Amino acid sequence: MNAHDTAPVPPPGCPAHGSGARVPLHGPEFAAHPQAYYEYLRHYGAAAPVELAPGVEATLVTDYAAALQLLQDSGSFRKDARRWRAFNEGKVGPDSPVAPLLAYRSNCMFADGADHIRLRQAVTDSMARVDTRRLSRSTEQISRYLISQFGSRGSADLLGDYAKQLPLFVFNELFGCPADIGDRVLFGISGMFDGVNAEKATAVLFQAVEELVALKRNKPGEDVTSWLMRHEAQLGDEEMVHQLALLLGAGAEPLRNLIGNTLHRLLTHERYAREGGLIDEALDDTLWENPPMSNYAPHYPAADTELAGQQLQAGDLVLVSFAAANTGPALKAARQAGSNRAHLAWSAGPHACPSKEPARHITVTAIEHLFNELPDVRLAVPEDSLTWRPGPFNRALATLPARFTPVRSGRAADAQPGAVTAERQTTESSARPAERGGMWSQFLNWLTR
Repeated sequence: MNAHDTAPVPPPGCPAHGSGARVPLHGPEFAAHPQAYYEYLRHYGAAAPVELAPGVEATLVTDYAAALQLLQDSGSFRKDARRWRAFNEGKVGPDSPVAPLLAYRSNCMFADGADHIRLRQAVTDSMARVDTRRLSRSTEQISRYLISQFGSRGSADLLGDYAKQLPLFVFNELFGCPADIGDRVLFGISGMFDGVNAEKATAVLFQAVEELVALKRNKPGEDVTSWLMRHEAQLGDEEMVHQLALLLGAGAEPLRNLIGNTLHRLLTHERYAREGGLIDEALDDTLWENPPMSNYAPHYPAADTELAGQQLQAGDLVLVSFAAANTGPALKAARQAGSNRAHLAWSAGPHACPSKEPARHITVTAIEHLFNELPDVRLAVPEDSLTWRPGPFNRALATLPARFTPVRSGRAADAQPGAVTAERQTTESSARPAERGGMWSQFLNWLTR
């Protein structure tokens, strides 16, 4: 057997096959078989050359130890996207489909040094004030509303009808969005991540958040927006807008995927159905094997450097593959030894997710309530017929069709203290009239029936 016989073979359908080109992380082939791609990428070493979208090149770190080194070395690897050489040279334009998640914004995710510490502390302190009891009540109430919209049918798309909507509604409540602003926040975030007129959706989101900031300056409440505004970091209006847009967008989309991927695991693995009561375990297994953000954490070398034997130039775009690092050989032993939360799904280092505990709490509560209301819920199609949304960053199903015994539609009881209250939301009116038929407006109307 010669060396050619043992050479790694690109996954079926991979355009890089035999061409020497960068390995594409976009398109239906990658979405359908990401682990086959990660296995192939590991043959490059700790990092590999990839393409995020046509013409958008990056280096993807697939090794756990190298990923930790990158995430924890804020001196050598910076977050400020204004260092991105390809973007500065015009090789990647602002209209690129990946630009909304990579282009610089003045928030804590793209900040370094003292700026990062100041902005991050304001975000962390404000999110820490979220009361878990209030979070549970809000999540259950929103869950009850969403189920009331499809429960009598006996079938639903648990992605579009439930997992996608619930995080957006919960975040609207946590951030104190009144009806019309909340409608536009939902529209903006959905469009940005679905790639449907992403530029317009981004503009709608930022306009809505600007109005929310102006509203809370005049009439603060007991919500994350007001707490962030009152923080000793003394954020200006522009800083407020960018931190809020980050928290709303970066919180809602991964949480949608986490709920959806955990539901997928619970509905397709017989062990969970057989043993029951394993939502927390299914959540951890999902974070290991199917994390909602599979490839992200953009970094840029401050100078020409080396990472685990790979030569990098200043301003190169370098991403971490949380999915590949979690499932690589180095972590198998740790997981088998019982270290069930040593994964990188929440990232690591100074830019690790500041909201992982609320995200876990919302996910578990949402799934528990769904199973309590629809105890015989089951997948409505063969598992192998499910499709995954293409894209380099997210790991997300396109749909999750389910069937169950129909239940009577009903309205939730009056909101409990700390949960969503229509009175609070409608009295915090903004200058712009509410758009008719918006999802958040419909929910607030439902509360007052």
